[in-house]
Amino acid sequence: MICKAEKEDVKRVYELICDMEQSALPYEQFQRIFLAQLEDGDYCCLVYRRDGECVGVLNLRFEEQLHHAGKIAEVMELAVDGRYRGRGLGRELLERACALAKERRCMQIELACNQLRRDAHRFYLRQGMSCCHYKFSRSLTGEDPGENRLGR
Repeated sequence: MICKAEKEDVKRVYELICDMEQSALPYEQFQRIFLAQLEDGDYCCLVYRRDGECVGVLNLRFEEQLHHAGKIAEVMELAVDGRYRGRGLGRELLERACALAKERRCMQIELACNQLRRDAHRFYLRQGMSCCHYKFSRSLTGEDPGENRLGR
């Protein structure tokens, strides 16, 4: 069952996203951001519950952009527990996100995905998404090792 995330989901969402990132994120900062986004109408965090357990998460942001002259939806995070991958949960989460984006009159849904996540690329292509942009980033903390790797 897919539903909106609640405050009590913070620990499990944190675990799913840390697993996706292959890194332990600072929990207190994560919790502060998660709780603030739950209250912000420009975000919608969906969770997939199976037998009462949160086994998937999709975090969505809605934003008007000048270069589109309209509103878009951006998937900020999509993670499914490894025990449940390949069962259609990610597809269902993405379909629900697309439906929400349409309800909010978004003209498209987009996301960025690390170049190293080849399985995720194949998943997004199977969902009808296209890869037509590059995303560039620059560290502002001085901690950029100059290579692309998961688990930073």
